[in-house]
Amino acid sequence: MINMYEVSETNKMIESENLDVRTITLGISLLDCIDSDLKELNRKIYEKITVTARDLVRTGQDIEKEFGIPIVNKRISVTPIALVGAAACRRPEDFVEIAKTLDQAAETVGVNFIGGYSALVSKAMTKSDENLIRSIPQALAVTERICSSVNVGSTKTGINMDAVRLCGEIVKETAEATKERDSLGCAKLVVFCNAPDDNPFMAGAFLGVTEADAVINVGVSGPGVVKKALEKVRGKGFEELCETIKKTAFKVTRVGQLVAGEASERLGVPFGIVDLSLAPTPDVGDSVAEILEEIGLERVGAPGTTAALALLNDQVKKGGVMASSYVGGLSGAFIPVSEDQGMIDAVQAGSLSLEKLEAMTCVCSVGLDMIAIPGKTSASTIAGIIADEMAIGMINQKTTAVRLIPVIGKDVGDTAQFGGLLGYAPIIPVNEFGCETFINRKGRIPAPIHSFKN
Repeated sequence: MINMYEVSETNKMIESENLDVRTITLGISLLDCIDSDLKELNRKIYEKITVTARDLVRTGQDIEKEFGIPIVNKRISVTPIALVGAAACRRPEDFVEIAKTLDQAAETVGVNFIGGYSALVSKAMTKSDENLIRSIPQALAVTERICSSVNVGSTKTGINMDAVRLCGEIVKETAEATKERDSLGCAKLVVFCNAPDDNPFMAGAFLGVTEADAVINVGVSGPGVVKKALEKVRGKGFEELCETIKKTAFKVTRVGQLVAGEASERLGVPFGIVDLSLAPTPDVGDSVAEILEEIGLERVGAPGTTAALALLNDQVKKGGVMASSYVGGLSGAFIPVSEDQGMIDAVQAGSLSLEKLEAMTCVCSVGLDMIAIPGKTSASTIAGIIADEMAIGMINQKTTAVRLIPVIGKDVGDTAQFGGLLGYAPIIPVNEFGCETFINRKGRIPAPIHSFKN
C-alpha cells in the first residue's frame, strides 16, 4: 500500500525536482506482416501499427491526468526492419518506402518517435541487412519520426568490422543528407554492441524477435530527484551517499512500475520491463553531470569522474531493481552531451573531452551519446571511434553505443542546435591522426575468450 507520506513525497518530486516518466514505448511485432510484395507489406505494416497503437497516446494522457505523473513521450518500437523487409526489398530504395510507411503510421497514432529501422549484424550481414543500412541516410532525411540502429558487435560474436566500416560511411552520409538542419539525422542513428531487445529509449529501441506480439516497456527518469536527495548528505561518507542514491532510485522506479501496470491493463498489452535509467534533459536541474558534481567533483571530467559515475550507475541499479517486477532495457545513468546542460557546460569549460567521455562509457549505461564533432571528420575516423566503443562493450559484457553527429559546415568552437529534448551541443575536437588502414581490414574481431561459456 502507498501511504500519504509517499504520495506527498512523489508530488514534491514531480513539482520541483523534474521527476517524470520519460516514455511509454509500445513494442509491436511485425513478423506477421512479412510479404514478398512490397506494396502489400507496407499495407500490412501500416494496418498493424495503427490498429495496435490506436489508443496508446490517449491512454498515456489519461494516466497523466489521473495520477498527476508527467509522461513526456509516447513511442513505438518494432521488429528490426531488415528482417521484416527481407523478402520484399531488393534495393535500399525499397527500404526507404517502408520508412515512409512507418513514419506515416507514427503520425497517424500521434507518437513522437518510432524505433526499429534496424539491422542486427554482429557476426555478418545479409544482403537485406546491407540494403537497409545503405538506405539509412535517405530514410532519415525524408522522415520525421524514424529512429534507426545497427548492432555491429556482441560479447558472444565479436565485432563485425565490415559493418563498422560501413556505419562510419553511413553516419557521414546521414550528416550530409540532413546538413540543412545541423546534421540532425545523425541524432536518430545509433550503433550498438550488445543491444538489448527491450529498450524503450530512442534512438536505439527495437522489439527483439523473442518478445511478445505486443508489449509495454516504460522508461523512467529522475536526475533532478537524485541531485536534491544528495544535497542533504553533503560531506557524509560513501555509505550514506550510496544508501541515499539507492532509496531515491527505488522511489523513482516505483512511479515507473505504477505507470507501466496501468498502461498494460488499459491497453490489454503485456507489461515488459521498466528501464530505470537516469536520462537527462536540457532543462536546468535535470542533469546527470550535476549529480556527479554534487558527489564532489568541481566539474565533470575532473579526476574521479569515472569512479563517481561507476558508483552512481551501480547504486541506481541496486535501488531500482527492488522496485519493479521486471527491470530491463539499459538501466543506469545516461551521459548524452547535447541533452544534459551540465555536460554541455563541462565541454565548454574544457574539463570534458571525447577521450574522457570514452573512459566514462566503461561504467555508464550506454556510451558516446549525442556528441557533436567537426563536419570534416572522415568516415574512417568515425568508424574508428565506433570500433573503440564496441570493444569496450564486447570485453566488458555490457551494452555500449555510439551516436556521433558530424555537423557539416561546423568546427570546434561552433554550436549545433537540435531542438526539443535533443538540445544543443558544442563541437568537440576529435583526434586527427588516421586509422584508415586498420578500419579497411576485412572481417571481424573475434569474440573474447570469456564469451566461450557453453
